[in-house]
Amino acid sequence: MDVTQFLDQPVIGYFVGGRFSSLDHAPAIDLISPYTVKKWKSYIPANEQDTHKAIEAAKGALPSWKATPSPERARILRKIGDLLLANSDTFADLMAHEMGKPVTQGKGEVSYTAGYFHWFAGEAERIYGMTIPSQFPNKELMIQYEPVGVCAAITPWNFPIAMAGRKIAAALAAGCTMINKPSSESPISMLLLAHLCQRAQLPDGVLNIIPGPEETIGKVLLASPVVRKISFTGSTEVGKYLYRESADTLKKLTMELGGHAPLLVFDDADIDAAVAGTIASKFRNNGQTCVCPNRIFVQKKIYREYLDKLKQEAAKLKVGDPLDPGSDLSPILHPSAEAKVVKQVADAQEKGAKTLLQGERPCNPCILADVTSEMLIYREETFGPVAAVIPFETEEEGIAMANDTPFGLASYFFSRDLSRCKRVASALQYGIVGVNDPIPSTYQASFGGVKYSGFGREGGPTAIKEYLTEKYISFVYGAS
Repeated sequence: MDVTQFLDQPVIGYFVGGRFSSLDHAPAIDLISPYTVKKWKSYIPANEQDTHKAIEAAKGALPSWKATPSPERARILRKIGDLLLANSDTFADLMAHEMGKPVTQGKGEVSYTAGYFHWFAGEAERIYGMTIPSQFPNKELMIQYEPVGVCAAITPWNFPIAMAGRKIAAALAAGCTMINKPSSESPISMLLLAHLCQRAQLPDGVLNIIPGPEETIGKVLLASPVVRKISFTGSTEVGKYLYRESADTLKKLTMELGGHAPLLVFDDADIDAAVAGTIASKFRNNGQTCVCPNRIFVQKKIYREYLDKLKQEAAKLKVGDPLDPGSDLSPILHPSAEAKVVKQVADAQEKGAKTLLQGERPCNPCILADVTSEMLIYREETFGPVAAVIPFETEEEGIAMANDTPFGLASYFFSRDLSRCKRVASALQYGIVGVNDPIPSTYQASFGGVKYSGFGREGGPTAIKEYLTEKYISFVYGAS
């Protein structure tokens, strides 16, 4: 079955043990596209019993996958990455229908996801142990790394394949098996990825995709002693719940939680570059990213010039059909994001913020100037296309304002002063710092936060260790 035939099925089942569920397994759920506001696909959701079957399938596949030579695991991962790239247009079209993402950004997400599979293919072949010098002539001390075991990934709607892909690629490279619970709002992209994994000859049970009711599936995964690790991308509130509920089985966790990113523009910055960077980072995916800047701090000397240029450039952004490659923003916002934009903008305006740009709909770019700490938008993540701009006087004040949040995922600043760049990068209390770089995320580097934004890292040279355990072996030889 090719990709077209797979997607042309009237109903697509969940994926467990290398098989898609039969169409008579359970009542199908119809997906209403926010793009067409019509039914566009149907899928079979997994239930409690199916989740147990997924755990058993992953458990059963673990010994052979763990024993698979790392070059063979790497070969399969590279093939999955290649198939993702070969079907980039198809995935971009799916994401436009699933959650309204413009196709140009959808293709970018596919490339980003494929990069993780290619990167971790290399990391699979670089899982090194070590020998430690011993003070005893007949004793050898060794450390070796082994897969954690069965893992689960719970992933959101806003990046349907990227958030899951970077977890799955790392887990599989380490020799773990994986269960993915994708968002029920955007499951088709991940089910297509499961189909591509079949084509790449990933052994049955190594990857299982179970869309369905969050609470039902989540409770089974949390309670299971077989599931040894959970990786989650989502809100801090849900992350705290998962943290608490996984305590009884002492699971290893990776938590990529909420953000409230600052972007600082210092008076020595290249203003045109800073404006272009703000546009790229703030309005990507309509601002529906956990790393987009929510608070934009601009030094007073250049404040008015920056605002004028930001307004000018933001007004050029095209809000249009997500299937049109010329669209910069989608007319579709997630309902929760739309409600938050409306609430935060109204609150800021009532409390004295100046509106420099605002369209008729929440999906349109909006710029609020003279935002203060009393406003909701200063304290809460927006998840929408609203730029909240705040003036500051000194470097020290700007850093203090940027760090004035319990969150610590991503941060950005623009400056041409090398000494300042080093000082500020060190002073910002965030897991990611973009120095004159509005899009620092890449598969070769670590991604993750501090404080209420979670812990653990994805991507880069250290992330595979999130899926490994360390074993110490003390070996005495020559003993009778």
